[in-house]
Amino acid sequence: MGLNDPLWMQYLDFWKGLLTWDLGDSFSLHLPVTTVIEQRLPATLELTFLSLAVVLLVSVPLGILAAAFTRGGRRQFIDVAYTTMSGLLAVIPEFLIGVALVYLFAVQGHVFPVTGRAGPNSYVLPVSALSIGTAAAVSRIVRVEALTVFQQDYMRTARSKRMPRRRLYFRHALPNLMTSSLTIAGIVLASLVAGTVLIETIFSWPGLGLTIVDAVRSKDFPLAQGIVIVYGLIVLVANLIIDIALVCLDPRSALKDT
Repeated sequence: MGLNDPLWMQYLDFWKGLLTWDLGDSFSLHLPVTTVIEQRLPATLELTFLSLAVVLLVSVPLGILAAAFTRGGRRQFIDVAYTTMSGLLAVIPEFLIGVALVYLFAVQGHVFPVTGRAGPNSYVLPVSALSIGTAAAVSRIVRVEALTVFQQDYMRTARSKRMPRRRLYFRHALPNLMTSSLTIAGIVLASLVAGTVLIETIFSWPGLGLTIVDAVRSKDFPLAQGIVIVYGLIVLVANLIIDIALVCLDPRSALKDT
């Protein structure tokens, strides 16, 4: 295994293996680490990107609607209720939400399966556990951005033409919120990737999160190292894609960075 070699030699061997996609062999599973990652990675990607899609599809419209109802200091009751509920949901850890969902909808209600990855129903609870708190937090940010957009001159002009509210908010305001929403998506993705470790453990989801927990427990260092590297690559690649999308939507963002 090379553990008797000097540390500098082990480090060079590690980089040599990394560049050739050879991360060594798992101590506990007796398989190449790359083989284990290739088997477990699809489950984690499905969980992560489904959760990201749910977060964006829920938080962006919810933030816009909350801003529309409370614009200009109107409807203070809705403002207080929305701020309180979204703040509470945002601070509850994912694993507590996951445990509560398991108890309500699996143990008591028998509506969804508790563990495993078999069929569409098995995705509902883990995706919900990952998405609820994050969607609440993101919707608060979208609401603040939407209130700023509503005060712009082009929104006042569109409002003076007595356009329907649906067209006003979702055709004129939404495109100008997309850049900030995509920027937030990059930050959200990192938290979702980290959250999969706990959520996969709770729901026995056969992905990298559950695998890395088992690797740490069994002191399987090559497997844990390999999974951490893959998690980092997921975040880097996803943020690169988001940056490219931002430039395509708003070419001025590239000029601002330069």
